[in-house]
Order: sequence, then C-alpha cells, then structure tokens
Amino acid sequence: MTSTITRVLRNRDASLCLGAVLVSGFGSSAMWLVSGIWVKELTGSDGLAALCTFALWAPALIGPLLGTVADRTRRRPLLIATNLALGALLTSLVFVDSTGTLWVLYAVLLLYGACGAVTDAAEAALVTAAVGKKLTGDFNGLQMAANEGTKLIAPLAGAGLFAAYGGARVALLDAATFVLAAGMFTLLRIREDAPKPDSQTWRAQTAEGARYLWAHPRLRPLVVAGGLTMLTSGISGASLYAVVEGIGHSPAYTGVLYVVQGAGSVVAGVASGALMRRFGARRFGGAGIALTALAAALHALPYDATALAGSLTNGLGLPCVLIAGMTTVQRETPQALLGRTAATANTLMFTPTALGIAAGAALVETTDYRALLTTLAGARLLLAAPLLMPAPRRATSHRPSA
Repeated sequence: MTSTITRVLRNRDASLCLGAVLVSGFGSSAMWLVSGIWVKELTGSDGLAALCTFALWAPALIGPLLGTVADRTRRRPLLIATNLALGALLTSLVFVDSTGTLWVLYAVLLLYGACGAVTDAAEAALVTAAVGKKLTGDFNGLQMAANEGTKLIAPLAGAGLFAAYGGARVALLDAATFVLAAGMFTLLRIREDAPKPDSQTWRAQTAEGARYLWAHPRLRPLVVAGGLTMLTSGISGASLYAVVEGIGHSPAYTGVLYVVQGAGSVVAGVASGALMRRFGARRFGGAGIALTALAAALHALPYDATALAGSLTNGLGLPCVLIAGMTTVQRETPQALLGRTAATANTLMFTPTALGIAAGAALVETTDYRALLTTLAGARLLLAAPLLMPAPRRATSHRPSA
C-alpha cells in the first residue's frame, strides 16, 4: 500500500492535482461553515442561515448538465479559468455588511455550487490522464483522506478568522486558495487533445452520459448503492443529536463524534487503493456499506463506547462505496464521455444526502431514534448484499454513440 501511495505522490502531475484539490477544499470547507454563521449574525434567522447550505447544494440538481462543459473543452484550461473566476467572484463578498446586501452572498453561493459541479467533473476526467486508470483508486482514496482531514481543521480555522475579522476576510482567504489552485493546474504537463466537434445539442450530450452510466452493468449498481447509502446517511446524521442525548451528553458532544468519524474516513481513504486491488471495487463498496450498517446498530445502543465505535465505523465505511463508484466511473468510461458521466454519478451519489437530512429531521421528531437506526442498519445490509455477490460478466461494448 505504501509503495502505491508513494507512486502516486511521486507523480508530479498527480501531486499537483491533489494539492490543488486540497488547497481549494480548505477554503471551501471554511466558507461553507462561515456563510451560515455570517447570515445568522446579520439576521438572527436560523432559516436564512440554512439557506446558505441550500444555495450551495441546489446546482447539484443540474450537475450532469453542468458537467457536460468538461467534455466540450479541454479540462486543464477549464479548471484554471473556473478557479480564477471563483477567486474573483468571492472578492465581491467584501460588500456584504447588512441584510440589504445578503442577496450578494446567496448569488455567490449559487454560482459557487455551479462552478463546483463543473470542476468536480473536469478533475475526475483530468485525474485519469495524470495518474493512469490503474492508480485512480489510490488517488481518489488520498483525495478523500485529504478532504476529510481538511474538514477537521478548516471549519475551526474559518470560524476563528470570522470571529476575529469578519466574513469578508474568510471570503478573501477562500479566494486566495482558488487562485493558488489555478496556479497548480497551470503547472501541469498533461497533454490534452481538443474535443472533437459534436453536432448534438447540449441536452443530448448530457443524456448520452446518463444513458451510458445507466446501461453499464458495473457502474449502475455502485452508483445507485452509493446514492441510497448517502440517503440513509442523511437520515442517520439528522438523528445524531438524539444519539448524544441518549447517552447523556450535551449537543456539543456531536463535535467529538464528527471528529472520530472524520478520522475513520482518513484511514479509509489512505487504505482504499490497496483494498480495491485485493477485493475489487464492487466488494470493497459493499463491505463499506455493511460497515455503515454496523455503525447504525452501534449508535442505537445507549453507551459512550458504542457511540464512539459507531462513529469510527461509519467513517471507515461511508467513503468506500463513494470511492469505488467514482473510480469505476473513471476506469470504465471513455474520455470523451467522462466529464458528463462523472457529473451524473456525483449528482446521483451526493444529492440524496440533502433529501435524507430533510427526511431525517421529520422522522426523528416522530420516531424513536433507536428504532430508526435499527431500521437503517437493516436497509444498509440489503444495499450491501448485491455488491458482495459475484459481479456480472464484463460487457462486450459500452461505447458512446457516434
């Protein structure tokens, strides 16, 4: 495992891609938390503060359409331009100082989310050129580990900077991280051919990526299982405060559980490449879902030790199906289709989280959290079972239409 990770990190282009994602991710994690705090301080409204998260998530609903951009142009110039545009866009937040200027913040967050869908698709496609398809699993795992590690640090740093200097300084910090990421993408030595002219409409091109994913016997099961797992994770996440209350702690103790979960995700990310080579992406994803089932069962028990163990197990298991799904998309999809197919996979796997949180918020008010978590554990085992069974035969052809 160590030698494979070393091979990824010794690859100059792979290291630059990883560094760019890490740097921009740090700024994004800080800004995600601070935007809500900023609105809450200006308005005193919890609902308006929550709209910040909605504004960031909303563009994911048209993620496949946005991801098509990554197939209509070269990916490296697109990433450079988009990161520089985000850096410039964030500087406009220095004018947000009252309720009357909040529309600027919401508009920026919407564009922020839209650009994120484009860059995620372009990065997924560019990574295969940087590291080769054989090492995409290791790269994706390291990226997940880096992102989860960043989430443990960046929100605290952003909150501290906001408390000391206000939201505008956090926005400028985030802008600087995007400019730095653009600089890293500029240094890449990856050669890209310009996409071939395509007479299809934008909508038709987007649909082509979705059809390819849905018809593929290995992509569809992983992506659907990932989306359903993230749906259940949103529900279980909404019950976490009830879990903490059940073991006799104040709501602040949820922070401890999130840190433990984040640590588990870092470990899972580092180990994922080697584990996928040994067990295959399908079984690796299924085993991860099974671990999240165990996590839900542990959280249903009224003990400190089981709450901590459940969070660690959830952190270990949850990234597995996501890494397996995206790695399989990158390995099984032709370059010409990869941007829109990756964007479709991202939308199907990550958007259900928001729906799960909304459903969980309603369910936890009307259902005993222990019964809810036990039910989720059973549902996750049902999701894991098909992936742990033998994979279907390799299809003879999955090529895009001319």
